[in-house]
Amino acid sequence: MNELAARKCKPCEGGTAPLTHTQAQQLLAQLSSAWVLTENALAIRREFGFRDFYRTMSFVNALAHIANIEDHHPDLEVGYNHCRVTFSTHAIRGLSENDFVCAAKVDLIPL
Repeated sequence: MNELAARKCKPCEGGTAPLTHTQAQQLLAQLSSAWVLTENALAIRREFGFRDFYRTMSFVNALAHIANIEDHHPDLEVGYNHCRVTFSTHAIRGLSENDFVCAAKVDLIPL
């Protein structure tokens, strides 16, 4: 487990500045290389592919469990054999460390 995955999300309220592009890139380097920073650096995204619907939904359920424990929820786009996960901290309209903590935990879900 990497250092990010060992952390817990911290409550994040409005008024906190989002991470800079440079800060986001530094944290992104600690995740799977499949995660990408969006062009505007306000979110991180990863595409997951699966053999069938059952495996897709098993992954989504595992991810939902992590999101609920951390109280930090991604946007999901789910189809028969794929899931696109996007993390952004809505309260600050950008990225926070919480997004990277949760992404690191998602990286640990067996595929």
